[in-house]
Amino acid sequence: MSSQITCVGWVKRGVAKETPDKVELSQEELQRIISEAKEELGDQEAEDEEEDDEGMPPEQDANAADNVEGGNGENKEGKDEEDELAEYGLDKYDEEDTVTTNLGDSLAGLTVFSSNEEDPYITIKDTDQYEREDFQIKPSDNLILSGKADKDCCNLDIYVYNPEEDSLYVHHDILLPAYPLCVEWLNFDSNPAEGAVNYAAVGNMTPQIDVWDLDVVDCLEPAFSLGSKKASKKKKKNKKGAAAEPVKGHTDAVLDLSWNKLVRNVLASGSADNTVILWDLSQGKPATTLCRHTDKVQTLKFHPFEAQTLISGSYDKTAVLYDCRSPDDSYRTWRFSGQVERLVWNHFSPCNFLASTEDGFVYCLDARSDKPVFTLRAHDAEVSGLDLSSQIKGCLVTSSADKHVKIWDILGNKPNLVHTRDMKMGVLFCASCCPDLPFVYAFGGQKDGLRVWDISDVAAVAEVFSGRECLVVNTGSQASTSAATAGMEVS
Repeated sequence: MSSQITCVGWVKRGVAKETPDKVELSQEELQRIISEAKEELGDQEAEDEEEDDEGMPPEQDANAADNVEGGNGENKEGKDEEDELAEYGLDKYDEEDTVTTNLGDSLAGLTVFSSNEEDPYITIKDTDQYEREDFQIKPSDNLILSGKADKDCCNLDIYVYNPEEDSLYVHHDILLPAYPLCVEWLNFDSNPAEGAVNYAAVGNMTPQIDVWDLDVVDCLEPAFSLGSKKASKKKKKNKKGAAAEPVKGHTDAVLDLSWNKLVRNVLASGSADNTVILWDLSQGKPATTLCRHTDKVQTLKFHPFEAQTLISGSYDKTAVLYDCRSPDDSYRTWRFSGQVERLVWNHFSPCNFLASTEDGFVYCLDARSDKPVFTLRAHDAEVSGLDLSSQIKGCLVTSSADKHVKIWDILGNKPNLVHTRDMKMGVLFCASCCPDLPFVYAFGGQKDGLRVWDISDVAAVAEVFSGRECLVVNTGSQASTSAATAGMEVS
């Protein structure tokens, strides 16, 4: 079975470092990382054993004692058999060689040829030039962040995409600790000396959010983390009545992330613990916890022009709009026909947002009104991907668990279907538009990996949208609705 792509995101052109750094670990750093990993695994095993012991019925011990007494008669025969097999050393067959038990020594001791010239198995000796070209990231390159889940491991693949050169390849990847659920690009670092950074925040099946440096290749640790994986353990212990420290972060899986581009030290996260947390990245701690939902918070999004405005959607079939300056007092709620899957602000009409649901509907709502602007029966199953074109007004793309991608024209709030396609990727999980190329979308699904599609190649799409102005949205300094209209630049 091929890999699942569970989440996708884009990095704008010119952001990534032209020549990324490579990690070189010393023997001490390698040993430290291995020791921490072993300690974490040991804690997990200890917790599992505790849960198993609690679930074991008391009668089991008595039965075990009876079995020992009844088995004495068979001991003699078994002993003879063991004596015959002892000379073959079968009892130690699965044990590792003590020479390689130290993982650090075994990794550090791997030997390679110093150059391709000495390696008899390499026929093309001069590959350095090709490797350097692929390793270098050009100003015209976009990066695509792809959360990948295989049977044995999970990765964040960083693709290089350049349509002019017809190139799409994995530049490098990051080994993730758990199944990835969401990814969000950001460029804020609490250390002012760092300058411009290129980070990706990843939410997964644990309560912890890991923030990775995309300009570092072969990194084994995130640049920093928010929350703690042990939060869920603290929650379990608290249920048993034992005293537990206050949890600083989520207590369940992180389902979605949204970075505030206007107040750059703020990151919002929605979780399966029914809460939304606003993180202060400069402190690495929660600033506010919002508890307006009664079920898992599946999706959330900051407004592109109003720094204080956030909207979240939940399994409880509601969407909540917050004024983050006073979220306990200033909020508004809408109720839908099904669980809310995705939310997106309409950057061409800043008072409007779109919401998709598990029963296949897409709603357009005005933040100032209770009634929807329009309701669209878009798919036959949950609408898992929902994104407007970054620059073409009225162009909406949806993807669904019904395995189809649909392209809509919603100009004038009158949605019309332009094109539909079975992507042959199984159930579709996500869709995202390129910030620099308004017709290029990335999709992730159940099989066949990442798919990038330029929808303008479809004749019907080109006919409908090719004549429209290309509007570049500038969210650099706007923080109000009045500034939002001035934030459109026509190209």
